[in-house]
Amino acid sequence: MQKIILVAGARPNFVKIAPLWRAFSAIKGVEVTLVHTGQHYDDAMSKVFFEDLGLPEPEYNLNVGSGSQAGQTADIMTRFDQVLDEMMPHDVIVVGDVNSTLACSLVSVKRGIRTSHVEAGLRSFDRSMPEEINRLATDAISDLLFVSEPSGIENLKREGVADEKVHFVGNVMIDSLVFASEAIKESDVLSRFLLESYKYVLVTIHRPSNVDHPPRLRELINWLKELSSKMPVVFPVHPRTRNRLVEAGLDPAQIKQQFPNLKLVSPQGYIDFQKLVSQARLVITDSGGLQEETTWLGVPCVTLRENTERPVTIEQGTNYLAGFDFAKADDVVNACLAGKSPKGRVPDLWDGHAAQRIVDVLLRKHKARNV
Repeated sequence: MQKIILVAGARPNFVKIAPLWRAFSAIKGVEVTLVHTGQHYDDAMSKVFFEDLGLPEPEYNLNVGSGSQAGQTADIMTRFDQVLDEMMPHDVIVVGDVNSTLACSLVSVKRGIRTSHVEAGLRSFDRSMPEEINRLATDAISDLLFVSEPSGIENLKREGVADEKVHFVGNVMIDSLVFASEAIKESDVLSRFLLESYKYVLVTIHRPSNVDHPPRLRELINWLKELSSKMPVVFPVHPRTRNRLVEAGLDPAQIKQQFPNLKLVSPQGYIDFQKLVSQARLVITDSGGLQEETTWLGVPCVTLRENTERPVTIEQGTNYLAGFDFAKADDVVNACLAGKSPKGRVPDLWDGHAAQRIVDVLLRKHKARNV
């Protein structure tokens, strides 16, 4: 029996492990265990995603909650070490770039357990981002690196990673979109928010570079207020962003009252959120995964960051990097509102079968090790 642990900690991770859980669960002779570190711990950021993606309750929930970068990472390491004592798995699979990714890979590698990183090789080249440090460190120590786009192969090669460790498999986030496509079509979220298809803008903002500096955050909200005079703006507010709004003296309730076309709403589950993405005229974000999802869906995306670890979304997709310049972003937004949207293509291997490719590699490696 091949024993595999899948680790998830934050909302984007659940989207990535769901296809892996389904693929491994279908294989006879494989025992797959879900470990939720609890990095995202409220229902809106966690439980509802498990339900929408067809995931069972995780066998282990480490319940680490929030904390400093160091404190949270240390807590995860200590609690995950105890899970490994009980499970003694053959493989640990981590995904993405959150603290849970690095913490669990460190623990498993030190114990000699084969460790795989899904979504390896992505680089923003901005070490002020905690996620970049997590990516670099996880890739440096992991045994197998599963890559979602060509830039990942190039980055790992430049960093001296041996070719036999690297496998180009495609994008597991797209697997989840394919899996949930019918449920997404059936979602009634547009009618609940009184929206019409392609007649609203969807916004998600949560990164420190956009929300941790009150003057920047106030400038952003003022820009969205102005944009909402042209077309309804739907803004599912991340808990972190909501806290920063209050700290900056921007009362969400007051904003909603004064600017009814700027719809500040609660975080949405996976199905409803993807319905909002798929039917938007355009998306404005600082998220990483949303750059990929909009590329696959063909929805224009304006990214309010100075860099992206997913360059294929710009080179081949529908993503536009606007930096922190609202005038620059405004030009792209106005072009999209006028129907002059960028036309992209779906990158190679973003076909809904990435998880199966990962399964094939790991089963082959397991068989070779046990011959």
